[in-house]
Amino acid sequence: MTLWHAILLASIVCVALKTVGYLVPPAWFDAPRPSRTIDLLTVALLAALVVVQTLGAGQAVVVDARLPAVLVAAGLLVIRAPFLVVVVAAAATAALLRLWGWAA
Repeated sequence: MTLWHAILLASIVCVALKTVGYLVPPAWFDAPRPSRTIDLLTVALLAALVVVQTLGAGQAVVVDARLPAVLVAAGLLVIRAPFLVVVVAAAATAALLRLWGWAA
């Protein structure tokens, strides 16, 4: 199996899963428990993505300038800073740490 075969197979599986999602009756999601689970699943997936992108480098866990930048961004979000300020502060934090040679 080549890389293109794997990509094509993964695409077909994704489309099939999306189609099956449309076939599920909406009444199944109206109950409180499934509704809460769906809401929490979105947050959990986003949090997992942030952690993987912050600490991952291939198959290794790496602590570099990204971690302090994410912590600065989280702190600013907690105090409800504007999003543009959060992004600029996090980018500046990572850039300064890399400039000072703390992490590549």
